[in-house]
Amino acid sequence: MTYHNALTGRISIPLQIYHITICTHQRTPLFRQLRTGRMVVQELKYIQDYKYADSLAWVIMPDHLHWLMQLNETASLSSVLKRFKGRTTSVVNRHLQRTGALWQKGFNEHALRKEEDIKQIARYIVANPLRANLVSKVGDYPLWDAIWL
Repeated sequence: MTYHNALTGRISIPLQIYHITICTHQRTPLFRQLRTGRMVVQELKYIQDYKYADSLAWVIMPDHLHWLMQLNETASLSSVLKRFKGRTTSVVNRHLQRTGALWQKGFNEHALRKEEDIKQIARYIVANPLRANLVSKVGDYPLWDAIWL
């Protein structure tokens, strides 16, 4: 069943692979601390463990997240992102003893077409720390993963 969100105009297709980008509120670099970034990792794991979506690749940058994921058969993209953003906001705010928005409103998504090279997109995602000059080797950056390891 395809889901359509009338408010955003987004269409959510079961088993579709999406490249998602979510930025922190006001692009605040809240994930410079490894511990805070690991809290986001735990929530990505939660989404996977409860079968809302499968994570194919992701990287948590200081002020945003890139996530290559495949929806399950019953979840909508908006519902998965709402759950993820709500859970991460709760745990990160509690840890940092802060209140308010953790993420910017909405998110950017790109539904992959069949002809697109999924592994190439995954490589692009995990290489973000290199392009941002945060590390000289991808393996030196602690907040990324891909199923093709």
